[in-house]
Amino acid sequence: MSRPHIVILGAGLGGTIAAYEISDAVGKQADISVVNKGHTFHFVPSNPWVAVKWRSREAIEVDLRPVFERKKIRLYEMGARAFDPKTSQVTLMNGDVLSYDYLVIATGPELAFDEIEGFGPEHFTQSVCHVDHALKASDAFEAFALDPKPIVVGAVQGASCFGPAYEFAMILDTELRKRKVRDRVPMTFVTSEPYIGHLGLDGVGDTKGMLESEMRNRHIKWITNAKIAKVTEGMMHVDEVNDDGSPKAHHEVPFGYSMLLPAFRGVEAVRGHEGLNNPRGFILIDKHQRNPTYPNIFALGVCVAIAPDYKTAVPVGVPKTGFMIESMVTAIAHNFKEILAGKVPTHEATWNAICLADFGDGGVAFFAQPQIPPRNINWSASGKWVHLAKVGFEKYFIGKVKSGKSEPFYEKLALDLIGAHKIK
Repeated sequence: MSRPHIVILGAGLGGTIAAYEISDAVGKQADISVVNKGHTFHFVPSNPWVAVKWRSREAIEVDLRPVFERKKIRLYEMGARAFDPKTSQVTLMNGDVLSYDYLVIATGPELAFDEIEGFGPEHFTQSVCHVDHALKASDAFEAFALDPKPIVVGAVQGASCFGPAYEFAMILDTELRKRKVRDRVPMTFVTSEPYIGHLGLDGVGDTKGMLESEMRNRHIKWITNAKIAKVTEGMMHVDEVNDDGSPKAHHEVPFGYSMLLPAFRGVEAVRGHEGLNNPRGFILIDKHQRNPTYPNIFALGVCVAIAPDYKTAVPVGVPKTGFMIESMVTAIAHNFKEILAGKVPTHEATWNAICLADFGDGGVAFFAQPQIPPRNINWSASGKWVHLAKVGFEKYFIGKVKSGKSEPFYEKLALDLIGAHKIK
């Protein structure tokens, strides 16, 4: 009798550690395969550093083939073209068909640059969502630094990831000061958030006050409740609205360099299945990370559908932070162990949030438990220690991926923060 086949779609932060944890949890009870575009893992949180040449591509990437081979995880590096949840089959990009008993969708998002005219790295703005984008942004920044002009950084309507926008604005400020040209670069932060420091989480601790103060100290102006109408060469066309959604002002913001985070949607390979996806293509799950219509399909990470608990004047999504993703992975791994033992899955993710936002020479950290308010822990702090912690975090996590370790990291980080800062 053949063993059950567990297929994982995606080898990003969620998919890679899912492969490790599921492998350790089920042992020889199942075969595990990973379908991914390429054979490398890259550490997305370091992309803002890559965009100013503080890191190289090689420093943040890991070749997954040796560690997957060591853990007896099969890698299909041609990627998935489509899948059929009714027949439990994945069609690979080369046309081959891969059958599964259980599927874990960990694809991350598709970046919806096309939803705004002139938006994205193929047009007039840069991105730090992928290492390829970050490298392109780095080349553009080097050219920009020779002829400094205004900068616009932020996140567009429908975005659900805001931390990297704040990070990149501050990192650019730090790098421009190092190059002695900051005085020649007016900076504007444009965001769909209702206020600075909202972060898609209705703020955490005093993120509003800390980030506003940081921006004032760095002479960065901002526009909130903002919709990007379109982007043309050298000009950001921004519609600002009131809290009730009524028009407030239209801004024509000039720029010589811009990076705006896009809205996300589900990737094409998994979109368009009734009962599986919401209208944006994200995967519907129950409290055990399992799809209600197709119980042999699990999902984790950014591709999961989470509805906001509040309404904002401009659409703002809910971020899926590393701590949340790690807890989803652990829940799925333990649930597979129960399922393969003939039991009903019982494990649930703990949707908490920890973020270390690096500003190049300092930073802001926050801890939300749970991620969506009201919370038991609602804490934030700032200081140079955050930058050092982020550097250490990068080193640890990349080392974890290289070694194939499956032990949780964010939980340890939470306990360390609680102990060091006496968080209650």
